Amino acid sequence: MSVERKLPQDFIWGFATASFQIEGSVDVDGRGKSIWDDFSRTPGKTLDGKNGDVATDSYRLWREDIALLKQYGIKAYRFSIAWSRIIPLGGRNDPVNPKGIKFYSDVIDELLSAGITPFVTLYHWDLPQELHNRYGGWLNKDEIVPDFVNYARICFQSFGDRVKHWLTLNEPWCVAVLGYGRGVFAPGRCSDRNRSAEGDSSTEPWIVAHNLILSHASAVKVYRDEFKPTQEGMIGITLNGDWEVPYDNSPENIAAAQQALDVAIGWYADPVYLGFYPDHMKKMLGDRLPDFSPEEWALVKGSSDFYGMNTYTTNLAKAGGEDEFQGLVDYTFTRADGTELGTQAHCAWLQTYPEGFRALLNYVWKRYKLPIYVTENGFAVKGEDSLPIEEAIKDHDRVEYFRGATDSLYKAMYEDGVDIRSYFPWSFLDNFEWADGYGTRFGVTYVDYKTQKRYPKESAKFLIKWFREHQEQPSGSATPPILTAQTTSVPEHLSLDSHSSATTATNSPSAKTAWRCPLKTNGNLACGHEIANHDKALVKQHFEWHLTQVGLAVRNGELELLDSSTPSKEKTGTTPPLERATATTPRPIRYAEKTTTPERAKTSTWKSIMRKLVM
Repeated sequence: MSVERKLPQDFIWGFATASFQIEGSVDVDGRGKSIWDDFSRTPGKTLDGKNGDVATDSYRLWREDIALLKQYGIKAYRFSIAWSRIIPLGGRNDPVNPKGIKFYSDVIDELLSAGITPFVTLYHWDLPQELHNRYGGWLNKDEIVPDFVNYARICFQSFGDRVKHWLTLNEPWCVAVLGYGRGVFAPGRCSDRNRSAEGDSSTEPWIVAHNLILSHASAVKVYRDEFKPTQEGMIGITLNGDWEVPYDNSPENIAAAQQALDVAIGWYADPVYLGFYPDHMKKMLGDRLPDFSPEEWALVKGSSDFYGMNTYTTNLAKAGGEDEFQGLVDYTFTRADGTELGTQAHCAWLQTYPEGFRALLNYVWKRYKLPIYVTENGFAVKGEDSLPIEEAIKDHDRVEYFRGATDSLYKAMYEDGVDIRSYFPWSFLDNFEWADGYGTRFGVTYVDYKTQKRYPKESAKFLIKWFREHQEQPSGSATPPILTAQTTSVPEHLSLDSHSSATTATNSPSAKTAWRCPLKTNGNLACGHEIANHDKALVKQHFEWHLTQVGLAVRNGELELLDSSTPSKEKTGTTPPLERATATTPRPIRYAEKTTTPERAKTSTWKSIMRKLVM
């Protein structure tokens, strides 16, 4: 595909995750509890009754996940650091956990060695439980601000020589509203005594937001004063917020759309970028809206190097609502004529509407006048969790969502002149989706939670292909393996002439001393490729081809081709996935026994493989 104008090489794109949603291993290597540990274990707090104790097991499988990102050809990865892995008890006078430091340092090093830029979030909702117990966590300005600054400083000291893109807070609106207003996220405080024994929804969310903003700004000051001159990175905050369209052209609904934006976005963005609160918020809340001192306003204003944007949908705004967290505005997806705005997602709050994404990019650019880094954008296909895997990975609705989003992103940049520097679809993996549990899947990679195997969805391939075609590529850049991998069953005979002129197909005559590839699938001869004279260089090249095009695994002590089929999602039974596979569904990216990936096999066990197969 020929594109007239392409995104620059330094445009950052990749996939995003968050620590509690993927890591698991909550009591391993000195990690302390976060507020989500016990909250998610409490009956009734998650839709499916499940918790984050295992999630996608990425604390153990992080090398495999990075290997998969590399196969995707991803150039950036947004992830968050778990505060309670770095400082288990959280406080500025509490001990630091060296194993936590080492874990994230190793992740960063592995990413960089794979050519992937780390884009790091300091806080993605998992406050150390001990800080909540000691002094109320985000409710206590005098304690939480210096504790967060101390945690941030340790991260800058430990990782800042390699990390050049920092986010202080992820979606503080959600922290304040969902955690302290509606009570549906940890710590679960609100005025509804059927939901929570403690909390005041009329005051606590605004106090928490005030302290979040101060914590962010204080951490930014430390970075700019102490670290940026030598580390030369950038730092900012990322805010959620969706576009608002007036329900109709009436003056009251036009005003309602702006009022909704004032609370969804302006609550945080106006202080950080403009140095004041929106008038609508001041009128709505009166003295319940905490104000900053002149010294604090000087700290807050300008405390982000860019605008970090998390956005998913568009709402139709109607005046007359009673919900302060929506600006006293009602939201709907149903137009006056009864039609829906777009395709409904699995979660009730999300429908497709790519025009809204483009409009929001323009609004933010014109209002705040800073480069925009889109750090989350995604879609959960309705009912995906109930589908067999071979159907779930054909995620048409998600593909269409990203088709519209990438088109809007491109047009906002090259037709509207919006300065956009990054795009991180949410999410790299299906994961623990907070209060929704595991039934809501946002991943471009399907996770079978029973086996922790990962399967690329069509949406991953769409995005990888789109950016391959629409972004300038470095000279000699290779096509990502995921785009060249076979999508049908492994044929009885593999013709490998394309990767070596000296090799011969299975049925071709060969010398008496020819080496014959022993790789098998399910115990049956699948390759049998021959190389004359046992030429070791060509044998190695042959196996490199298998690693990148088909994949290898160790089964019962023998090296085998990975089967090209995807296991159906079984409700019962313990038959190994490889044995349940059908012969007509796409090949997953599969990992070898004992969590050895094809990429790791190439580096950690290559010598033993070569001795067995070549010598």
